[in-house]
Amino acid sequence: MAADPDPSVAGLLLTGGTSRRMGTDKALLEVDGRRLAERAASVLSAVCRPVLEVGPGVSGLPAVREDPPGEGPLAALGAGLAELDRLGHTGPVVALAVDMPFVGTGLLRLLVERPGPPTAVPVAGGQPQPLCARYGPGTLAAVVRLLGAGERSLRALLGAVEVGWVQPDEWEPAGGPDAFRDLDTPEDLARLRHDGEDA
Repeated sequence: MAADPDPSVAGLLLTGGTSRRMGTDKALLEVDGRRLAERAASVLSAVCRPVLEVGPGVSGLPAVREDPPGEGPLAALGAGLAELDRLGHTGPVVALAVDMPFVGTGLLRLLVERPGPPTAVPVAGGQPQPLCARYGPGTLAAVVRLLGAGERSLRALLGAVEVGWVQPDEWEPAGGPDAFRDLDTPEDLARLRHDGEDA
């Protein structure tokens, strides 16, 4: 039986990227007959509560936007954290980008339940994965400070908070080796659909 969503850990689905390389809104792309936004909303909602979309409102979740829209993932995370704060949520938050179709509930539950520092960020291919990570309760203040200093990158945030790095030997058993394969270009999408037909 599946575990209930954890009401102490909220979720933020980030759907507001510009999708320049894809050439179309990635949140609305369909894989296996389901829009990426709907799939990601379902996965997050199975593990976290409450769950919000930060973007144009394409997932069926309550949605907020960064102001102005299109300011990048750090601003989007800040907008989502600020809205959760307004709603009275004071615990950790799991953020997920909409273009990560291989992230499932097992990986997200690992992030929700992982001990250690309040912020937990997977590492894949030697690179941090801040678009599928858990952020601790003090993150909003750090985001506000960084945005005020002109930062727009989530990587800047990783240098401003204590991070527990989740290495592949920890996340792969929960998420599978392709968990962080994302969709950036039409070629990525074609490859994903081709792989699905071959499966």
